Amino acid sequence: MSGIPGNGPGLGPAHPLSLVTAPAMSPEQHGLPPAEEHAGPGDAGIFAPGAPEDAPHVVHRPARPQDRGSPEEAGREPAVDAEWLSRALAGALRQLKAHRVRLDHLLETQRRFASDASHELLTPIAALRLQLEEARLHPDKTVLQELLTDSLEDLDRLQAIVADLLLLARIGSGPPDAPVGTDLAEAVLAEVAGRRPWPCITTRLAASLPVGAADHEVRRLVRNLLDNAQCHAAGLVLVEAHRDGEFAELSVDDDGEGVAPADRERVFGWFTRADGARSRVHGGTGLGLAIVHDIAESYGGSVGVTDSAVGGARFLLRLPLAEQALIA
Repeated sequence: MSGIPGNGPGLGPAHPLSLVTAPAMSPEQHGLPPAEEHAGPGDAGIFAPGAPEDAPHVVHRPARPQDRGSPEEAGREPAVDAEWLSRALAGALRQLKAHRVRLDHLLETQRRFASDASHELLTPIAALRLQLEEARLHPDKTVLQELLTDSLEDLDRLQAIVADLLLLARIGSGPPDAPVGTDLAEAVLAEVAGRRPWPCITTRLAASLPVGAADHEVRRLVRNLLDNAQCHAAGLVLVEAHRDGEFAELSVDDDGEGVAPADRERVFGWFTRADGARSRVHGGTGLGLAIVHDIAESYGGSVGVTDSAVGGARFLLRLPLAEQALIA
């Protein structure tokens, strides 16, 4: 084996920077990980002369000062920005608090809804039970036809409440039905045609107002607004419909007592009646305007209430026009 002056016998002590050639060894024999053993292009490795050309050139590089770091930093964990961490924790706490407030509000709304729904359902059930018990106790004083008529009225009210509850649940549980370009003016005329003549309904409608909503839901919007207006009107209901930009507007006015400003948002809630009545005479299920509100919003529309020029309340419904109307 060839040597280098200063390393062989009789040549004096070895220089501390002298290089020694050694037979080619595998990466495993050098005790280095395979991924770091092989010299790359341009690396000056220590190799044995006469070794095969494909023998690995093992590279031994001393650690650079910048790689080792200062003695003070050795073994120290990376520094954490305390101010940044404090802000991050404060932001997370604020988000958790906001989520908690929303959850509490949702739970309170559900509890109130369950209470109101139970009351509304129990009212016709209690009335029906009372009539049947009286008929059983006093069969000789019971007029069968009157009993059947009253019982069917209570059942009709009970069925209407359940149907409206199911409709509200469906509206809030998924996307609205596919819009088909229902003509709002035609829906108004169809609903007005089948109504009682009093209070009188006057219409002023644009020729064609196709809206981006399903036909049966447009009919339900118009029906509920007309029901509400005729319930509170003294003798006149005015219905107008026209185009306003990319929306169709439907206004329903009555000459009744109107809606106080403090109640103009509350009337679109569940089981809300402006007169506070719970009787069958003064109102329906108490869900009609809530259904109008939820259907309108599901299609990107809106509904609100203001004072009417005829003396009572004006309900203004806005629905997006259908695509064919916007193109035209």
